[in-house]
Amino acid sequence: MDRLIFEGRFLVNLVGGIVRQDDLKAIHSRIDWEHMYRTADYHKIANVVYLGILGNGEKVPERWMERFFGRYQESLSYSDTSEDGEREILTLLDMMEVPCIILSTSRIRLLYQIQEMSANNPLRLKLDEGSYSLAKGYLVDLGYETERIYKGYGERMIRASGFCVELYHKLPFRTRPYGKGMQRMMETAFIRNSSNYVRTISIENRYIFMAAQAAYHYTEDELLIREVLDLYLYHKAWREEMNREYIANRLKEFQIDGLAEKILHISYMWFGSKEDILEDSRPEDMGVYDVLENRILSRGAISRETDHQALRLASLIKQDIGKERRRDRQAIFMERLEGYRAAFMRKLRWLFPEFRYMCAIYPFLEKLPVLLPVYWVRRGVRLMAGLLAGSVKDKDTYE
Repeated sequence: MDRLIFEGRFLVNLVGGIVRQDDLKAIHSRIDWEHMYRTADYHKIANVVYLGILGNGEKVPERWMERFFGRYQESLSYSDTSEDGEREILTLLDMMEVPCIILSTSRIRLLYQIQEMSANNPLRLKLDEGSYSLAKGYLVDLGYETERIYKGYGERMIRASGFCVELYHKLPFRTRPYGKGMQRMMETAFIRNSSNYVRTISIENRYIFMAAQAAYHYTEDELLIREVLDLYLYHKAWREEMNREYIANRLKEFQIDGLAEKILHISYMWFGSKEDILEDSRPEDMGVYDVLENRILSRGAISRETDHQALRLASLIKQDIGKERRRDRQAIFMERLEGYRAAFMRKLRWLFPEFRYMCAIYPFLEKLPVLLPVYWVRRGVRLMAGLLAGSVKDKDTYE
């Protein structure tokens, strides 16, 4: 556990120094670079870390230096392909009259002073169920393949160039407050410039989406350093233009306003300079942020959660998962029950065939249909006698 915290804090300090353009500090040689690389890669910041260790190459084993450099090379190629990939997809969907809403794009890379520091952020689109299959078909025609399926929500598709797009017919968040909040956000989407069917959301709603997603991932112990960094850069870039009151009211609807504020504050503590510090981010109890930091960096292994909103959200998610499992068990039970019923009905139809079938065997039943039950019995006796005779014959042959 202590190793995860140490590695996480080392990476946060290193990335924060690069973002702030501080003078880089010397790196001591006792670091386990295998673990450091795997932690950085998990948090999707290996390409940023590469910039921080360039001047300390003699202290980093060649094997792991090459791994970091590989991630940096990927980010270089991504910068060249992401804009063209997004434009191609959005133009095609608009031309084919497929309505969609842009949730997020790769353009957040423009907020980085060095664009190669950004991650491979996918284009994320929300579609209705009818448009979902159409959009997927068009993407397949463009050479995209399914990389990951989000059961019940959508999927992630990738191209040979590395550019990704995520399609959702349902946003990947549980709980009623999240469902209502996201639905209301989608209803405020407006037509994108030069488009007829592609819609987007305001800068306030995009921040709300990012903050709500960060709070949700934090509760699920899936919040990455990269996600906190993107949240910081977005808020820093737009905070003077965003309507704070609107954002606060909307986050209250999600019931995460306090938790989202703490995550934003810790993002400024990690990556911001003294000039960037928020006016209201002078916490009285720093222990709250120690809990937050330890949980993020340990991936939930160290969790002494005290935030009531985080605890409530976790409880609601757990309840929703329990309901879903009960529905799944009930569906399996009903499926088996239907199988038993179908098998029983097949046997019943074999024992008591329909009237037309019996008329083909006993033609006079057409004149006397009232005798159908009698001839069901007669047919059954004949079949039973035939089966018994066959078994006796087989026994005699064996003897």
